[in-house]
Amino acid sequence: MNFTRVNPCKWRGITCNNESRVTEINLAYTGLNGTLQHLDFSSFPYLLRLDLKVNNLVGTIPTNIGVLSKLQFLDLSTNYLNGTLPLSLANLTKVYELDVSRNNITGNLDPRLFPDGTGSNNTGLVSLQNFLLQSTLLGGRIPNAIGNLKYLVLLALDDNNFFGTIPPSLGNLSDLAVLRLSSNQLSGGIPMNFGNLSKLTDLRLLMNQLSGSVPEELGNISSLTVLHLAENNFTGQLPPQVCKGGNLVNFSATSNDFSGPIPISLKDCRSLYRVRLEHNRLTGSLDQDFGVYPNLTYIDMSYNRLGGELSPNWGGSQNLILLKIAGNMIGGKIPDEIGSLDQLVELDLSSNQLSGEIPTTLATLSRLSFLSLGDNKLSGLVPEGIGRLSNLWSLDLSSNMLTGPIPEEIGDCFNLQQLFLSSNLLNGTIPYQFGNLINLQESLDLSYNSLSGEIPSQLGQLISLQSLNLSHNNLTGPIPTSFSNMVSLLVVNFSYNNLEGSLPDGKIFRSAPADAFRNNQDLCGEIQGLRFCNVSSRESGGGNKNSKLVILLTASLASVLLLSFICIGVFVYCRHQNSPEVPKENDTSRSVNPFSIWHFDGKFLYQDILEATKNFDDMYCIGEGGSGKVYKAEIPGGQVVAVKKLWSSEIIEKDKSFVNEVETLTEIRHRNIVKLHGFCSQSRHTFLVYELMERGSLAKILSSDREAKELDWNKRLRVVNGVAHALCYLHHDCVPPIIHRDISSKNVLLSSEFEACVSDFGTARFLKPDSSNWTAVAGTYGYVAPGKIT
Repeated sequence: MNFTRVNPCKWRGITCNNESRVTEINLAYTGLNGTLQHLDFSSFPYLLRLDLKVNNLVGTIPTNIGVLSKLQFLDLSTNYLNGTLPLSLANLTKVYELDVSRNNITGNLDPRLFPDGTGSNNTGLVSLQNFLLQSTLLGGRIPNAIGNLKYLVLLALDDNNFFGTIPPSLGNLSDLAVLRLSSNQLSGGIPMNFGNLSKLTDLRLLMNQLSGSVPEELGNISSLTVLHLAENNFTGQLPPQVCKGGNLVNFSATSNDFSGPIPISLKDCRSLYRVRLEHNRLTGSLDQDFGVYPNLTYIDMSYNRLGGELSPNWGGSQNLILLKIAGNMIGGKIPDEIGSLDQLVELDLSSNQLSGEIPTTLATLSRLSFLSLGDNKLSGLVPEGIGRLSNLWSLDLSSNMLTGPIPEEIGDCFNLQQLFLSSNLLNGTIPYQFGNLINLQESLDLSYNSLSGEIPSQLGQLISLQSLNLSHNNLTGPIPTSFSNMVSLLVVNFSYNNLEGSLPDGKIFRSAPADAFRNNQDLCGEIQGLRFCNVSSRESGGGNKNSKLVILLTASLASVLLLSFICIGVFVYCRHQNSPEVPKENDTSRSVNPFSIWHFDGKFLYQDILEATKNFDDMYCIGEGGSGKVYKAEIPGGQVVAVKKLWSSEIIEKDKSFVNEVETLTEIRHRNIVKLHGFCSQSRHTFLVYELMERGSLAKILSSDREAKELDWNKRLRVVNGVAHALCYLHHDCVPPIIHRDISSKNVLLSSEFEACVSDFGTARFLKPDSSNWTAVAGTYGYVAPGKIT
């Protein structure tokens, strides 16, 4: 019999040389599962490259990996590998790139692995038995033996579980260009001999527990382009010649305890692209220590001790997207040249000593989404042009000396989510146009001003607002009844005004503390400390004759109207009895709203839902959110559904696009998206009908110790996979794509079998292809993706 030998050279990801020897294995991004324990590395004696990054590999790195003595490239990054770095890695003396980042690996080689303590290869390796003994005592350290891999160009150990000190032997890697040790638990200082790494371009030490001073010798490395020292415990001064070679691009030292001056070499470092120095104790003069940076996109120097003034030269950094210098001692005026930074998205100059007027040129920053000038000494009027900043989602001008009325044009900033104008000298009335700011979610604070007049009823349209502070003004009249629609309110303050009348109906106006309404003219309500509105201030003296006359006339008029309605009713009934009966379905004289009742596949009718919930009685309520309550309803026939009754139908009536989106969502069919059966909008009730998810929200389950224990890790993994499949479907399989914008544990529902379904598309938007898709920030706070990148 003839046997044909299997030729692996034709397999996917396998490369062979002319002698059919396997030289490369490249299976990156292929979704590999399992472990490496059964891979026979001895079968690949000529292997030069092993690339298994971004897969699902688990377990430890096998000890026999050291037999790959010819290996030059090893990348096992972004997997789920754990355990320790094997002793045999020290045999890979020809490797020039070693990347095991983004795993759960703990180094275990003793720094004394080599008797001379330097990591040199003069005396060879200690015995395996001795190593195991030492690793048991000293586990978790970066192997000192790595310093023996003299050809290393890239060493990436970031995002693992290494602790202990950085071995000085790494300073012997004369060819090293990239060293990434970030996101571990390393302590101690930076080895002094790191200044000898003359070819180093990228050094990342951020997010550890490193301490001490940074060696000045790092300034001798003229090739450095990336230096990350952020989120450690460093003290002392930054290396003054950190940009000696003029090549530094990305520099971060945030959240340490650095003091002293800004490195002198930064002033002429025109290569800078991104700088983060915030949360230190750095000193210096802003207008003398910084220059013009044509490539700079991001700089944050907030919360230091910088002085000086904001130089007009900043207008020359035309690519700036973010400029933050909050929490310093910057004085002088805001230069008009800041208005020329047309790429600027975030500008934060708060908590300084800036004076003068707010430049009108800021109104030209059309991309601006975050503007914070609070806690300064700014004066003059609020520029009307701010209303043209259509992308603005946060505006803070609080704690200044601004005067005059609030520009009504701010009501055109439709994407605003938070607005702070408190603690100024503003006067006039509250612009009714603020009612157009329907995206206001976090806060509207106009307190500590001299505002007068009545509170505009249009503010009641801000149904997503969580905090409203109008205290310490001169406002008069009642709190508008429209405020009962503001169902998201968690905090209110109307104190120290001249308000009167009854409080609106609404949960917040029954649960807020009395201090929120104190020092007004005559407010009444159910709040303890206020008088009840049904208690008359004239309980004695026989009453007022005019009041009695009004009551008498009103009662008489009501009686006449009632008698008229009865007569009309009798007439209509008699005529109906004498007229031929016409089937309802043939009645074409009646106008039909196609969206008033959707047919729900012929099963779910408006009256059935009202009867099933006893007209939305709280005994059937199974949940409550910012937009309404959810009820459990058993429809005749035995089918059980979830009915989400919305607080208000005004938005739906005004916004036809919402109706179109709901109509489209009824066509979505995916096992991990809650099925929307239909939508009903009547004059009395507006609700959505969904399939019922028996176990409720993920948030509810995780908040219960008993239910959380039942949701073991396998079930949790299923939940994560389910949500991922749902988002993949929405983003890639729907035309146009749908962006949910509020994926939180409250909006992930679980079936009886712990199958996850994404729900609540109240903030969802359709993504228009081939166009710019800018939206306001939406969603649950705490689940919104962070805007900062380290």
